Amino acid sequence: MFENNQNRTELSSLGEFGLIDHLSKAIELKNPESLKGIGDDAAVTDAGGKKLLVTTDMLVEGVHFDLMYHPLKHLGYKSIMVNLSDIYAMNAEPKQVVVAIALSNRFSLEAVEELYAGMLMACKQYHVDLVGGDTTSSNSGLIISITALGTAHADDIVYRNGAKENDLICVTGDLGAAYMGLQLLRREKQVFLENPSVQPEFEGNDYLLERQLKPEARKDMIELLKKNGVKPSAMIDISDGLASEIMHICKQSEKGCILYESKLPIDQKTFDLAREFHLDPTVCALNGGEDYELLFTISQSDYEKLRSEADISIIGHITAKEEGCYLLDKSDHKTALKAQGWDALKTF
Repeated sequence: MFENNQNRTELSSLGEFGLIDHLSKAIELKNPESLKGIGDDAAVTDAGGKKLLVTTDMLVEGVHFDLMYHPLKHLGYKSIMVNLSDIYAMNAEPKQVVVAIALSNRFSLEAVEELYAGMLMACKQYHVDLVGGDTTSSNSGLIISITALGTAHADDIVYRNGAKENDLICVTGDLGAAYMGLQLLRREKQVFLENPSVQPEFEGNDYLLERQLKPEARKDMIELLKKNGVKPSAMIDISDGLASEIMHICKQSEKGCILYESKLPIDQKTFDLAREFHLDPTVCALNGGEDYELLFTISQSDYEKLRSEADISIIGHITAKEEGCYLLDKSDHKTALKAQGWDALKTF
């Protein structure tokens, strides 16, 4: 039984990251092989020779996905991607995944096969082995828990805490598309619930839907950085929103930052649909989440090595901690950044 404590603290008052910070204060690493614990995209352990990186993510029906519009094959693919992205965000190479699922009796064998078909497709495309896992029953819908393992040489690993003053802030791809894909899916779901005979209006939005339903981890960007001889000083993947992620880097590195609104990479489809939904495209890019792009910092001396890469945008720079974290908008007005992206515990 839970303790009957009149001084009860609601988890929602802490939020996901506040809870992690609170719990991690009581955790002490005892084994010398445990090189990095809580606080980054993946844990790092010494396996002799190369370092072993471990990360895990859980997807819960009704919290992280809605099976009314998320096909099982796409969901399987995405569940692998969100974990591989964490390994790439450490500048490492994923090697294996372990899959655990809990499901109710409403799922048939064929449904489970469809889910695993998506997982295996992702593993094949990214040269990762599915090496084990667990299955059990659930009274609350489908739950997927994936653990990914990767390797890297110690000198190649990039943490969140290495950003230095005047480093350039870079991001791959474009931002906000996955969020707008989700808004489109939610709108069409509501239309369907009100009138099941109405066909969904998805025409022209394939890119946005794919960014939400079938994201890709940026293995290609890790390879590009190595090809150009660039090792980021800090890096993280964008799962919870750009503002949230850059603040993680700044907190771990004890630095501040300036982002430039005019430099944020926003696809035209994202921009147009955001306006149609009466949303600010910049807010979608900052707080939407689930882009699974890479956010990283580099020394200014590496600028020339990346300046011609079309899929990498330089969106700001690192400042001193006391200068805080700000967005400079198109009118040269500074606004303090806030971590307003995805927070699972806020749904409590």
